Amino acid sequence: MGSRPAVSAVRRRTAIDALRRGAVPDSGLDLLATGLERFEPALDAELDSVAAGGSVFKAVRGEYGSGKTFFTRWLGERARQRNFAVSEIQISETETPLHRLETVYRRLTERLATSSFPPSALRPVVDAWFYALEEDSLAAGAGEDDLAEEVDRLLAARLTEVSRHAPSFAAALRGYRSALARGDEATAAAVLAWLGGQPHVAAAARRAAGVRGDLDHFGALGFLQGLLTVLRDSGHRGLFVVLDEVETLQRVRSDARDKALNALRQLIDEVHSGRFPGLYLVITGTPAFYDGPQGVQRLAPLAQRLATDFTTDPRFDNPRAVQLRLPGFTQDSLARLGTTIRDLYAQGAQAPGRIEALVDDAYVADLARAVSGALGGKVGVAPRLFLKKLVSDVLDRIDQFEDFDPRRHYRLTVAGGELTEVERNLTAAASADDIDLDV
Repeated sequence: MGSRPAVSAVRRRTAIDALRRGAVPDSGLDLLATGLERFEPALDAELDSVAAGGSVFKAVRGEYGSGKTFFTRWLGERARQRNFAVSEIQISETETPLHRLETVYRRLTERLATSSFPPSALRPVVDAWFYALEEDSLAAGAGEDDLAEEVDRLLAARLTEVSRHAPSFAAALRGYRSALARGDEATAAAVLAWLGGQPHVAAAARRAAGVRGDLDHFGALGFLQGLLTVLRDSGHRGLFVVLDEVETLQRVRSDARDKALNALRQLIDEVHSGRFPGLYLVITGTPAFYDGPQGVQRLAPLAQRLATDFTTDPRFDNPRAVQLRLPGFTQDSLARLGTTIRDLYAQGAQAPGRIEALVDDAYVADLARAVSGALGGKVGVAPRLFLKKLVSDVLDRIDQFEDFDPRRHYRLTVAGGELTEVERNLTAAASADDIDLDV
């Protein structure tokens, strides 16, 4: 115990605070990763390929609780370490329907983050791009008098390919820069909002930038090209995008579902065609979405593109394949994760020795079994609740109360209000409200 290398207080606190809330941390996921080592070589090679101008599409499959969100944030953190921008998008019927790619693009820009800027990082990225154009213009010999003209020339040159598909993207960038130059912040902000796919931008701002209407489904792909160009030229090596919970498509009307599946097929084809250099696109979904009649299998061309052999032992799954399987947790792997969290917590505790003595490996395993039992024996859905209980009910109390002993003073209880809908459905009614920790 306690053999892990020292971790900075900020990274440790960020991770522990999220677990205390029952959430997946936004950063520091390498501290918590267990069992992902086998994916690292293949995924790192793909990230390096994208950083060199390639593009990758990846589908992640796993039941609820198997760690899909954790996995994609862990991979996104590895991308960010390579100076990628990242964006995580929740697919939903009402807020972000997949069959309307203009909405997906809008959410992408709203959730855009870099190693230096939290969401939305769109404006800092665009400003950095114009700064880079000015620097390149000055390096090419432009003077103060012709700097603006040289920047315009460079802007047009770098967006030549994008302008063929989305001429309004370049026009909006020029409009943004012109508004800033004349000190019109309101127009500049409105034009940038339009560039980010926001609807209902004031007509006066759109006229000033020389653009019309709102972004549509097909224009969104051109704008994504433009964003990738701006990111690359402003110093970023790529863009990592997650479309999370794509399985929600199974619950929408059949016509919208079919349009969404076709949009997904279109996205995959565009990525593979090389249209989006610098893009690493990931979707997540349940096995039922990939294999069931209301998901991918409804569209034969999409099913063909995502087909992956999962008939062999999971140990031999191919991490280079288009689809990755997350096997989910067992009692042993859940307990290993718990000991990892305990050791991490102990590094910042007032009395780390007490943490390690009172929460030994046997206690962690007992708590993992008890939480799984409270959820109808479904180990796969237990990690979120188990880690929340471990941190907030056990470790926090040991750290704050010198005489607290979890084996003597703590009895595990699971209240309906602290469960997600899936967890609540799996909780055995007879034991949902009051479960004794068997130690």
